[in-house]
Amino acid sequence: MQIHYLSEENSVLNHFLGQIRNVNVHNDSMRFRRNIERIGEIMAYELSKELQYKSVEIKTPLGLKKTTEIKDQLVLCSILRAGLPLHLGFLNYFDYAENGFVSAFRHHPNHDDSFDILVQYEAISDINNKNLVLVDPMLATGQSIVAVYNKLMERGTPKEIHIAVVIAAPEGIAHLEAHLPENCHLWVGTLDEKLNEHSYIVPGLGDAGDLAYGEKL
Repeated sequence: MQIHYLSEENSVLNHFLGQIRNVNVHNDSMRFRRNIERIGEIMAYELSKELQYKSVEIKTPLGLKKTTEIKDQLVLCSILRAGLPLHLGFLNYFDYAENGFVSAFRHHPNHDDSFDILVQYEAISDINNKNLVLVDPMLATGQSIVAVYNKLMERGTPKEIHIAVVIAAPEGIAHLEAHLPENCHLWVGTLDEKLNEHSYIVPGLGDAGDLAYGEKL
């Protein structure tokens, strides 16, 4: 798996990453969503450097100009509900892309810290021979992304697979490396220290879905 760590160099990305973590601004859900969307735009720009392009000639009011445009067909897919603002950021840049949405959540059958991942809903375009871009803000254990990936592979075989996460834990990255193909690209906004005993990222930011859309029952 090819891993791209985007916060290793100073950029405005680090500014937005700091804001989404800050407990002093966590009561502003609109600001949180907008910052996740901005991060998605930055990640989309970085990911675009790995796509294939074709030469084209554009007619302007004053003449002709040779340039390039994206050749690959993209399908953006987010994991509900936390992935929606990140998805929108990617869609702002890849506005021609097709889209998909999948629900995946932690199910605690024994009412303790052990859990299974349940995938209960999916609506996605044809992914065969296209570039699949799977986005989710938090990569904790990695089980949700692997479960969604396995479900999507029942639909077809993409040309390339890109996974984009805002904050990742080392345990989640290791899980993806063990269960996903070697030719996958993993785009990481920033890498955190570890998971705690409840399998949440530390220092992390809390529950991205709750911060974006309100606490769930």
